[in-house]
Amino acid sequence: MGDLGIDTAVTQVGESRYTATLSQEWEIWGPMGGYIASVALRAAGAASPFHRPASFFCQYLGVASFDAVDIEVTTLRSARTALAQRVTVTQAGRAMLEATVWSIGEVEGLVHDVTEAPDVAGPDGLPTIEELLTDEELAQGPGFPFWNNLQGKPLDFRRERPTSPGEPVWRTWQRFTPTATFDDPWVDACRALVLIDVQSWPSSTPAHWGSAALEQYYAPSLDLYVAFHDPRPASEWLLTDGRGPIGRDGLMAWDGRLWSSDRRLIASGTGQLLCRRYPGAPN
Repeated sequence: MGDLGIDTAVTQVGESRYTATLSQEWEIWGPMGGYIASVALRAAGAASPFHRPASFFCQYLGVASFDAVDIEVTTLRSARTALAQRVTVTQAGRAMLEATVWSIGEVEGLVHDVTEAPDVAGPDGLPTIEELLTDEELAQGPGFPFWNNLQGKPLDFRRERPTSPGEPVWRTWQRFTPTATFDDPWVDACRALVLIDVQSWPSSTPAHWGSAALEQYYAPSLDLYVAFHDPRPASEWLLTDGRGPIGRDGLMAWDGRLWSSDRRLIASGTGQLLCRRYPGAPN
């Protein structure tokens, strides 16, 4: 089990240069995208004079190994209340991730909120996934170590995958373990990066339930964009609200939102997946 605050920590090794060690506890087809993005965000936060990230965009350029990475943070634009940065993550001289980050200071502006959270049950009273699984299923463990870092309360638990297509939506309550919340606003924002990014595949695949083709492909992320709206660092349980509306020509697009337990919109984002055929899968 990994701890988000510990496993995304960065160490400064020079002017605008940092290092971090990627933990295997965050594996999904290699380091989970939102996890390595969080490492980049932590470096941006370490180099920013401001306490609040406003937006994050990255392109995933390689599959890193679970080892040390080098991080360089460059200022693109510096203003009195806002800062734009470029973050480059490399490993053994190879580019792994390229990101841009905006952070802001104390600013005033217009206020409105017409967001509507999904009309679903709250986390209180819902069983956890551990309570829903049998002892045999629990002994098998999750498909990837990443899922040991979260405690989930599914809204629509299915022991067997359906045999016919469903709505391409993924909604479930999630809580980080062993540490659920973080006072540092940059670490708190990492919760959103991880839980927005992870919505991509599970929100897209229901459209292909019942199809043999689903077993032939996996789909790593090409990119990730997240806008941070209304931080709710005290909310342990977070509602993932992902949609995968279209997939064609080897690409699957998705968009996601993250809600607090009191139904405030914490963050929203989007990205594209690139379908890759498993080695040996039939054509």
